[in-house]
Amino acid sequence: MNTSRWLIVLGAAGTIGILVLISFLLWPKVGITSTKSVLAGQSLNVYFTEPVKKNLDASEFHIMKSNKRTPAKLSYGNGKTSLQVGELQPGDYTLHIPTNSFGIWKRAAYKALSFTVLESVQPVTSIKEIKNFFERVEPQGRSEIMEESSSEDKASTSGGADHSQTNQQVAGVDEADTVKTDGDFLYDILNGEGLMITDIRNPNEMVRASEVAFSDEFYANQLYIDQDKVVLIGGRNLDAPTSNMDSKITEDRMMPTQQLSVIRVYDVTDRTNPKLIRETGAEGYVIGTRKIGQFVYMITNNQPFLWYDHPKPLEDQLIPKVYDSTANQKVQSLALDKISILPGAMEHSYSVITTLDIESGEKGGVDTKAYLGSGEQLYMSADHLYLTSTNYQNNQQSTSEVFKFSLDKTDVYFLQTAQLKGTILNQFSMDEHNGYFRAVTTEGNLWDERNKAKNHLFILDENMKQVGSVENLAVNERIYSARFLGDKAYMVTFRETDPLFVMDVADPHHPKVLGELKIPGFSNYLHPLDEGHLIGFGYETIAKKNPQGGAPLIQTGGMKISLFDVTDFANPKETASEVIGGQGTYSSVQHDHHALFIHPTRNLFGFPISVYEQSKRENILDLQSSGAMIYEITTERGIVKTADLTKRMTNDYMDWEKEIQRLLYSGNFLYTISANEVNSYTLDHFTPLDTLERASYTTNSVPPLESIEK
Repeated sequence: MNTSRWLIVLGAAGTIGILVLISFLLWPKVGITSTKSVLAGQSLNVYFTEPVKKNLDASEFHIMKSNKRTPAKLSYGNGKTSLQVGELQPGDYTLHIPTNSFGIWKRAAYKALSFTVLESVQPVTSIKEIKNFFERVEPQGRSEIMEESSSEDKASTSGGADHSQTNQQVAGVDEADTVKTDGDFLYDILNGEGLMITDIRNPNEMVRASEVAFSDEFYANQLYIDQDKVVLIGGRNLDAPTSNMDSKITEDRMMPTQQLSVIRVYDVTDRTNPKLIRETGAEGYVIGTRKIGQFVYMITNNQPFLWYDHPKPLEDQLIPKVYDSTANQKVQSLALDKISILPGAMEHSYSVITTLDIESGEKGGVDTKAYLGSGEQLYMSADHLYLTSTNYQNNQQSTSEVFKFSLDKTDVYFLQTAQLKGTILNQFSMDEHNGYFRAVTTEGNLWDERNKAKNHLFILDENMKQVGSVENLAVNERIYSARFLGDKAYMVTFRETDPLFVMDVADPHHPKVLGELKIPGFSNYLHPLDEGHLIGFGYETIAKKNPQGGAPLIQTGGMKISLFDVTDFANPKETASEVIGGQGTYSSVQHDHHALFIHPTRNLFGFPISVYEQSKRENILDLQSSGAMIYEITTERGIVKTADLTKRMTNDYMDWEKEIQRLLYSGNFLYTISANEVNSYTLDHFTPLDTLERASYTTNSVPPLESIEK
């Protein structure tokens, strides 16, 4: 009998033990995010998805080096949801996390984190360093690579030129577009398969000056002009390297292809006969490009193809390929002394920076460097390039790494890095002013109550050390647009209404929110009208009753233009607004600021648009018209429509060949450009003058310099 009782007791104890073990294994894990390396003199930031328990002092975390405890400066940040580790000499370290750091019912995802403090960023000395990087960095969930869009942030104006300029973020830093003009000619690559030059010196009788058909599978998507030179940026497929691969590994697979991103320079001294004089490129996909004077900068992202069931990639898979028509006619691996590993890098990919001096003619003047560390967004001032990379924890967006580079003609050098909480939306979420870097980020998720969305402003000094911040703005909302203008920063967040935040950033150490405006709708893009007024381009929103109860359902309506008066910083106002069409109405300016037409002296702002209205049929949208619209926007008169260049549509779909892509002006004349025609108008009354049908790039083909060997 006693034996039976003991067996029952032991069985019960065993069951309880198993339940406790299962409960322990199922307890929620606290995510921990940190980079693998940091530069000496900077702090390593370790982020937690839950705050450390109140009675745990930061000194209880400890640092080990060569199995010995090492003194370090440890401190908490942001309500104990982050730990800063500083004052360490170059070397390899391990951060040990105390047991029950987050309370008895929560356990850390890791007991220890290894990291390296680097004295400086130097080129790799062997392929082994690159292999080691790919072996230790775990693949992460990631956002899409986004191709865009004095270092005062201001809209580009025509200056002394009486013709359109591409709408750019930073004065003196040109941005590429698909259409540009020098006042006498239009240059465009709207088709992608060729370059077209149109003579517009007589707007009543426009003439096709020349067409360049690309005969080698090259596809262009970006364009610059510089006096008698045209620079095109695009790509062609580059077969994945197979020279040394084991046929047994690949025989049953469809081999992937990688892209070679290419910069082409044409001499257009004779607009009727363009000549290809230079070509250079790098493996990967373009993140963005910029042009400062005669120097073109192309930043590409290169992610080597790695088979998951073949964990030891071959050397030719790990090195980015480059090409330069003046060196030889063969794509080859980049030299190791041009490759570096960025501190904080956590992605299986390179940021490749190619710089070309377009005045170097047919030789020299190009430099390409590759940095292990993903690039997603870019911002460029006259002196510096900033690239961002998102770090993830459990496939959720967590922190952003910002890499700073110096620019000196064709030489680009890595300077510093910083880690920021949250993710960066686009180039307008970043800015450089008086040596300080400013950025706004969104942390968390809109629909995750355990990790609520919140928004931050950060200011860093020239060494990328944080000196000021405003944190935890607009909880449960995310950033839809931002703009930095001198001593002020503007940010639009959204979930149900559109709060426009006005922030004072004049004192980098003490930024502050000055005012907030809540209105229906939201702005995707903010454009400065003058020092005290902003124009917002976005959507109207409609709140509908939720049939299941709770918060109302928010739907987008027509396109919305808002005029914001921010002269009284504490009380921003929407002084005028215009809603175009109904649900489904869209304009490319809502996601591409280059599509904005600006005539600064006439106060005109225009954009391509497709107008939809709700059909009588349930859940059906009818395409009403497509074309372009132009408004006069002033502080005195508000938003006044001056031209409706749309055409009624009889189909339920848009013909992309007829869809207006860009509007430009030269002198007193306006031009609209679509894939199959150019139209000219007077600027005074928008009277139609001429229509020039576009060809299909079947003539005047300019052959490549030579066929590229692979």
